[in-house]
Amino acid sequence: MVAVPLEALRQAIRSAWSADTSAAAAWTENNRAKGQCAVTACVVNDHLGGDILHTTATLPSGDTVSHYFNLIDGRPVDLTAEQFPEHTQFSEPAPKTKGFASTREFCLSYEHTKQRYELLRARVAERLSD
Repeated sequence: MVAVPLEALRQAIRSAWSADTSAAAAWTENNRAKGQCAVTACVVNDHLGGDILHTTATLPSGDTVSHYFNLIDGRPVDLTAEQFPEHTQFSEPAPKTKGFASTREFCLSYEHTKQRYELLRARVAERLSD
């Protein structure tokens, strides 16, 4: 694990997001964080360690969305929270392992998520090496 200052990592990740790293079909340049939570949490975990937690976001419309973020040194680090509108409510965060050793392993057990993660990971590594 290569320790990187959080702000440098945040900038590298944000600039690396695109439609092909997002799980959301409705991804737009105006909401770049949309659908990026699982892969972003995995990349943050690569660099800063900690745990990945899951929560369910209930949007003001009543729709629900699965959401992942990091817990590092007891503090929540959520680089994709901006994707949610004001007044979104979140369930109590917890690991989501479904039989895997960690939430990370659960997330990466999905081939499409793993492909998106690999793409984001490579882009972030490139940006951090500049």
